[in-house]
Amino acid sequence: MTEQERIDWIQLINTENIGAVSFANYLKKYGSAAAALKTLPQEKLFSRRDAEYELEKARKLGITVLCQCDAAYPKALLNLHDAPPVLYAKGRLDILNAPNMVSIVGARNASVNGRKTASRIAFDLTQNDIVVVSGMARGIDTAAHLGAMYAKNQQGPTIAVLGCGVDVVYPKENTAVYEQICAQGVILSEFLIGTEPQSTYFPRRNRLVAGLSAGTLVVEASLNSGSLITARLALEQGKEVFAVPCSPTEGRGAGCNNLIREGANLAESAEDILEVLRFHQTRVIKPQAQNLYTKPLDKVQKSADIPMQKSTPSSEPLINLISPEGIETDELIRQSKQSAQEVLMKLTELELDGLIMRKGSLILPALKQNRKRQ
Repeated sequence: MTEQERIDWIQLINTENIGAVSFANYLKKYGSAAAALKTLPQEKLFSRRDAEYELEKARKLGITVLCQCDAAYPKALLNLHDAPPVLYAKGRLDILNAPNMVSIVGARNASVNGRKTASRIAFDLTQNDIVVVSGMARGIDTAAHLGAMYAKNQQGPTIAVLGCGVDVVYPKENTAVYEQICAQGVILSEFLIGTEPQSTYFPRRNRLVAGLSAGTLVVEASLNSGSLITARLALEQGKEVFAVPCSPTEGRGAGCNNLIREGANLAESAEDILEVLRFHQTRVIKPQAQNLYTKPLDKVQKSADIPMQKSTPSSEPLINLISPEGIETDELIRQSKQSAQEVLMKLTELELDGLIMRKGSLILPALKQNRKRQ
């Protein structure tokens, strides 16, 4: 596709009253976006200058503008009847067409247990070469992205689909998470650069989260949660839906329990998801003796692809080994005398609790003086 053709696509999809479906119809009828633009009233057209500027902005910000005919465009989304003609991507384009993807969504006001469950499952899925997709919202989404990125020796990829411009960090508190995803994974959006989030944009975001994935896992969701929209969209697309069961006294889990009641797959671990989706060829998770509700997260038996170290683990709490100046991950593993996988999982928990931050391989204590060290 030439630059002018790309500008044609940007101009047509952003023209008044043109959506993904009508875009496809115009393209089919007239053969090209340029030909379709000539048939529309000039006063309703998205400005040519603005379309050119959009491409220029993308170039300056390191954002790739993907059209449906581009090789890097996610093929899974082409199965949607309203697949976005244009997508904006920042980060690793190579994972947009990864063979196996699972989305993890859930409550923004998630419990500690819910966040740790999402993080652990995301970690184990990523260890099994499954790319985790989510929406970078606070709560479960953030936990899933963090768990995925701590896998593969802190090189795990993940895909974040935004309900705003790909250059807009929302929520602002996720700035560090956003930067990590750009480095290890990819940020994706169908909205113009600079678009601020609006409530009406999130259902559109959700259809892409579901569309990219072979299955969608819901971890904590109330009966009116937006996460249930993603689950419904996944069902409409013929995808598998999974839900983590919650206590009947826990309101934020009522949506998950209802999904299971209506036929969703009950999931307590990554193993449950891998079993249903039959991603057997890379599975490395050992069976768990107890489920995640009765056994502390750091006691659960983890994936077997990283060998356990034979030395006796240090009795010193992991966070106490992190100096104010920070510590390299490899050195932390050496000092703790624990396996790499155990340390990475515990670091995920500490980051979810807001006690540490990560800059590449350097682990730093969070700048919250009022937090007690565990």
